Amino acid sequence: MSEAKKSQKGNWFKSVKAEFKKIIWPGKRDLAKQTSVVLVVAIVVGIIVAIIDMGIQYGIQFLMQL
Repeated sequence: MSEAKKSQKGNWFKSVKAEFKKIIWPGKRDLAKQTSVVLVVAIVVGIIVAIIDMGIQYGIQFLMQL
């Protein structure tokens, strides 16, 4: 590997390390709140999709009987 490529990789890793230092990691409480919100939204969306799916399924079965 040429010296230029090694230097580019070294600079890339340094810049990644610098960016990681800028990250503000959430605390335990914030993380717990955000996780619970994500779980509740996922469950609600799953229920809505299931209801729509059942409605479409019954609608198609009804149309097939005609």
